[in-house]
Amino acid sequence: MRPPEFWNRVGWEAKLLAPAGWLHGASVAWKEAHAKPYRSRAAVVCVGNLSVGGSGKTPVAIEIARMLRERGRQPVFLSRGYGGRLKGPLQVDARNSAKDVGDEPLLLAQSAPVVVARDRAAGAHLAQSLGDVIVMDDGHQNFTLAKDLALVVVDGEAGFGNGEVMPAGPLREPVAQGLARADAVVISGEGDVALGRFAGQVLRVRLKQAAVELRGRRVVAFAGIGRPDKFFHAMEQQGAVLVGTRHFADHHAYSQAEIARLKSKARALDAELVTTEKDFVRLTQSERDGISALPVRAEFESPEDVAALLDSLPQPG
Repeated sequence: MRPPEFWNRVGWEAKLLAPAGWLHGASVAWKEAHAKPYRSRAAVVCVGNLSVGGSGKTPVAIEIARMLRERGRQPVFLSRGYGGRLKGPLQVDARNSAKDVGDEPLLLAQSAPVVVARDRAAGAHLAQSLGDVIVMDDGHQNFTLAKDLALVVVDGEAGFGNGEVMPAGPLREPVAQGLARADAVVISGEGDVALGRFAGQVLRVRLKQAAVELRGRRVVAFAGIGRPDKFFHAMEQQGAVLVGTRHFADHHAYSQAEIARLKSKARALDAELVTTEKDFVRLTQSERDGISALPVRAEFESPEDVAALLDSLPQPG
């Protein structure tokens, strides 16, 4: 299911559902006020957001881990494992599939060790034995683990949608409430986002497609991510000739029949079949045959500002 269109405007639907949104926002505030967070021996960096859907958290988390390694730290990712059947805590390894742990942990595991746990405190207890900095991919609204650095990623184009909290809009909590816990806001892509009275650092990041030569090549593209249109547009910017596109719900579990139809369509149009890395890891080895994945990398405009934040993290004791 894709986000409803009214999440981008303040219409009658949003007004009707606004009271439910207020209750949802209040429940997040209640959890924060009554939380007794676990303090890990490892420093904790949370890369979260305020909205549902794709904002670029995972590429940003991967870049944060890369920068930490440059500074001599040992990052470990901590993920809830959305879409996976295993509750954890467990360390992701080659035996795990997306059905086990979700797609994002498999993508993260290409860069650093990953712990999946529905209980973040229990996950942190395992993660702190594997490294000295825990990088949470999502979790800004989770208060079971104390954070040393909280980054909120915002899509520069989508912003905060209609500014309403679910189900009236795309927000997980009111903007002011969520930003009050943030040390920095990371704006992904182009566009200006109204941040109200936020006084912390504002960073800019670009999500760049990997240097894969697509110019002039006929492509059928498919994606099951938060904002598939951004992926399709990025391919066109690289010169690909999109002869077909298909979007699915975020974290969609592909069936063999769906993949077979996509491959058949690509053959009929004499085109290549291309998807995102996040979709690619959800496919079986046999399904991946004949499909290319287009990697995305995060690139900060001012990496020195990010480095200063990372250098302020507590050192191993």
